[in-house]
Amino acid sequence: MNARRRTVLTAGAAGAAALMTGCGSSGDESGGGDTSGTPTASDTATPGTSTDASPDASPGGEELAATGAIPVGGGTIFKEQKVVVTQPEEGEFKAFSAVCTHAQCLVSTVSDGTINCPCHGSKFSITDAAVEAGPATRPLPAERITVSGGAIRLG
Repeated sequence: MNARRRTVLTAGAAGAAALMTGCGSSGDESGGGDTSGTPTASDTATPGTSTDASPDASPGGEELAATGAIPVGGGTIFKEQKVVVTQPEEGEFKAFSAVCTHAQCLVSTVSDGTINCPCHGSKFSITDAAVEAGPATRPLPAERITVSGGAIRLG
């Protein structure tokens, strides 16, 4: 993906996040999940994979997990970082915000090829975070990761 398209997608994700903040309810709909820290526009990017990581990307981000800890065809949710990392196919790693685009609940499980929100039943594809089942209408925003030396890191 070229830099211009990545910039446009990042700006669009930031605008969507701002819109959701303005349209969100004032009630606590987090489903009891961790609500500290919200992803910012600088945190969103095209999903990183071992082949997408740029050669000048710094491997100094926070280590989330070893590559072997993410199940093939599934994923792992990192509640504190509000990130879900998936491995749709062996060696292909993707990362998305773990905050549902419907009511900002934290997703709770990854199973049967989907990332699942407990609040209202929205489901997102582990491949591209597209909505598989509503009420959410927008995909989960992508997060930037780097995969190097058997480690998956934010950024």
